[in-house]
This record gives sequence, structure tokens and C-alpha cells, in this order.
Amino acid sequence: MINKPPLIILSGPTATGKTDLSVLFAMQHDLEVISADSAQVYKGMDIGSAKITEEEKRGIPHHLIDVCDICEDYSAFRFKEMASEAIADIYKRGKVPIVVGGTGFYIQALLKGVNFDDEGPDEEYRGSLQKLAELNGAGYLHERLSEVDPESADKIPEGNVKRVIRALEYHHLTGKKISDHNEEESKREPEFNAAYFVLMDDRELMYERIDKRVDKMIEAGLEEEVRTLLEKGADPSFVSMQAIGYKEMIPYIKGEYSLEEAVYNIKLRTRHFAKRQVSWYKREPDVIYINRGDFEGDNNKMSDFMYRECLKRGIFNE
Repeated sequence: MINKPPLIILSGPTATGKTDLSVLFAMQHDLEVISADSAQVYKGMDIGSAKITEEEKRGIPHHLIDVCDICEDYSAFRFKEMASEAIADIYKRGKVPIVVGGTGFYIQALLKGVNFDDEGPDEEYRGSLQKLAELNGAGYLHERLSEVDPESADKIPEGNVKRVIRALEYHHLTGKKISDHNEEESKREPEFNAAYFVLMDDRELMYERIDKRVDKMIEAGLEEEVRTLLEKGADPSFVSMQAIGYKEMIPYIKGEYSLEEAVYNIKLRTRHFAKRQVSWYKREPDVIYINRGDFEGDNNKMSDFMYRECLKRGIFNE
């Protein structure tokens, strides 16, 4: 295992403080950060994605931020490709990369080399499913998935039409359930000698920070940011516009409900997302939990803990 290339991962639910901790740890050990965030890749999506600012980076190189236009699709497959390139580049400089973000499926794809697109797309079938969703609603497709792959239907939210379509498409192409495929892939041995940290906190404290973060986003001009994106040609159907914060603001901008309802929906959906993230990490093997309460919320203490764990795993040479 020690012969595998070193990789540090800092993940965890939203609003647990991953950004600040990762920058501190990177500064202390001369690391470079690779973002595993599905919204921060998009140019112009700054406020709603809680994108790290230049000041917050504190001189630490960050990769996979502002690398896609809002019209582009960004998936776990594309993340794996781009992150692998960034990692190879960082190794050339003799440094260790730290992958930071809360998209667990992206991290799994990178860590274990999960090849979930090996069958290739069926564009015609995919298009027909998209039309069915537009005509009959997301619930119709989700019900179809429940019939052929109830395990995936339990894990994939009804509103995530893209993932529902992918699961149906996989079944159509192979006759197999994508849930079985993903289970098999998840058992692969990691391609890296990785220290996989998961930052956790008390649920009520996490929810409180989520509410405060959303309020700050509104104060910082989230509405104007979404309006600007729409004026520049962003379509509500774009993958980028499905991100939490953006998806809920669009109906408000269209006059379908009030700002108060939009804010409520953003907070509620973010809480539900955080809850799903917690469930995801509980299923992941070999993770190292960092419970903020155990360290009194002190980033320096958490950073010291991370360093000791990295030494145990041979990430650093000291």
C-alpha cells in the first residue's frame, strides 16, 4: 500500500468548515488543493456555491475551480479525469495533493477508479427519457426506476432526473441494475495510499450554520447572481442550475413564489443534502472521522490530528 502514490482527502457534510481547515493544513505542509465540489467548477457561480475567495486561499494553489462554463455538464466521470490530471501535475512538483469537498461520489470515483461510464451513452434512449420527464414529471421516471431497480430508487432523489435517467439507461443497455454495478465497483482497492478524513459536527450546530450561511448568501447578492446567469443564457435545465441555491431562486425570480419561500426552500434542501451526506460517509470504509466537538472546534488541533494520521499511513516522509 505504501508503494501507491499519496493522497489526502478532506470531505464531510456541507457547512462543517472544510475550507478553512484545508487551507490551514495545506499552508502548514506545502500542499495543493483539488476541489471536489460540483458547483464551484462553474464560472459565475460564486455566492450560491460558497466559492473560496482569493483572500481565503491564502496563496495556496486551488484546482478545479472556475473551470467550466454554466452550459457544460459536469459529472463524476469528468471530475475523475480532471482531478487525475491535476494530481499528476502536483506530483511533478514534488507535492502532495489534498482533495477537498463534500461530493462523496466524486471522491469514490477518484479513489477507487470507479468506471461507471464503461457502457457508453445511448443518446437516443436518454433523449426519450428526458422527454418523458418533461411530459409526465420527474415522479413518472422515478416510478419506472423503482420497478427495475428499487435499491437505486431508494438512494436517488426523485428530483435528480439526471441520475434517474442514467440508472434507467444503464439497465436498458446492460439488463443489469446500476446499484449492483456500483456495489461491485465500490469494492475495488484504492489506487492511492490515501488518508481519507471526514469532518463531522453536531447535527443541530451544522443546521444552524447552514441557516446562517444561506442568510449571508442572500445578503451578498445571490438573487442578483442568479439573475445575471439567466441573462447570460443559463437555462434552468442546465446541470449547473440544479445546484442548491440556484434551483430555488429561479422560481422566485419568475414570480412563482416569494423570496421568503425561496430562502426557506434553500435552507430545507441544504439540510436534506447534509443528512444524505452523513448517510453516505457512514457507508464508506476506511475513513478517519474528525468530530469538531472533540477538538473544541480548533482548526490547529484538528490539523495536528490530521498530520499524525498521515504519518501513520506514510503520506509524509518524516
